[in-house]
Amino acid sequence: MSGVKPNQPKHKEELTGKRKAAIFLVSMGSEIATQIFNNLNEQEIETLTWEIARLDKIDSADRDMVLQEFQEMMMAQDFISSGGIEYARSLLENSLGSTKATDIINRLTSSLKTRPFDFIRRTDPQNVLNFIQQEHPQTIALILAYLEPAQASQILSQLPQEKQTDVSRRIATMDRTSPEILREVERVLDKKLSSLSAEDYTSAGGVDSIVEILNLVDRTTEKYIIENLDEEDPELAEEIKKKMFVFEDIIMLDDRAIQRVLREVDNNELVKALKAVDAEVQEKIFRNMSKRQAMTLKEDMEYMGPTRRKDVEDAQQKIVSTIRKLEDAGEIVIARSGEEDAFV
Repeated sequence: MSGVKPNQPKHKEELTGKRKAAIFLVSMGSEIATQIFNNLNEQEIETLTWEIARLDKIDSADRDMVLQEFQEMMMAQDFISSGGIEYARSLLENSLGSTKATDIINRLTSSLKTRPFDFIRRTDPQNVLNFIQQEHPQTIALILAYLEPAQASQILSQLPQEKQTDVSRRIATMDRTSPEILREVERVLDKKLSSLSAEDYTSAGGVDSIVEILNLVDRTTEKYIIENLDEEDPELAEEIKKKMFVFEDIIMLDDRAIQRVLREVDNNELVKALKAVDAEVQEKIFRNMSKRQAMTLKEDMEYMGPTRRKDVEDAQQKIVSTIRKLEDAGEIVIARSGEEDAFV
């Protein structure tokens, strides 16, 4: 009798990306799968849920293959993030061989989004400044929005003052940028990045982005930008200022500054403000009071009972406003990351 014997195993069909994802999630367990689902959109969750439901028994060889592939892809992604695609290819070839390395790189660049302007993030900020300062403010804003805040702050501080406010405003009001525009900017800059074949929109910029940058620039640059934004777009400037220094940042103040702030703060507002902060912030405040004042404050916090979150946040914001006014008046100093102490 010719043909395939009844009990002869069929050729194993190649696993699809969706099936691999489903196998990976099941292998990781419900707790980790739930955390991953929290970062997916509804359509992705629905697709994966359907794929998981279709799984019967997971073959151990399939599971091992999927987990190994995931490990290799994550390793390659780390190499790309730290040194670029060619750097990743070189390291992967040494450990996995040329064929395997090429396969992994090709799959990564065709299916995963690598951050735009990757080549600039590995370049000295001064060189980047020389490279982009003659560009249109919108182009500069787009580039800075994709850089690490520490690098972007250095570049922003050294831009001509007439551009600093304009670029900051454009970063703050930026929402999403299409891949076509990103590719055009990169083409103009005569650089090629890893594939942007995924045609969805990529998010960068916004108020949080410019706040991170401004928190790292020197105080003179920050003040100049904020003052100009106050004139051009008061609502935007106020939104940025509210996030520039949050209440929990009070631990960055020295004891003398905190004592000065406490002289300006209403006790009832302070009681509400301390309701929802961690012990480190509370202790910082208590240490800068007399023992009797600290004891009274703690008792007031206990007797106050449940407090609306909005009331707590309003109280914290009033104290933050007081801190910023005292800094503007030169009565206290807020330590900024990377900023050396200076006495004049």
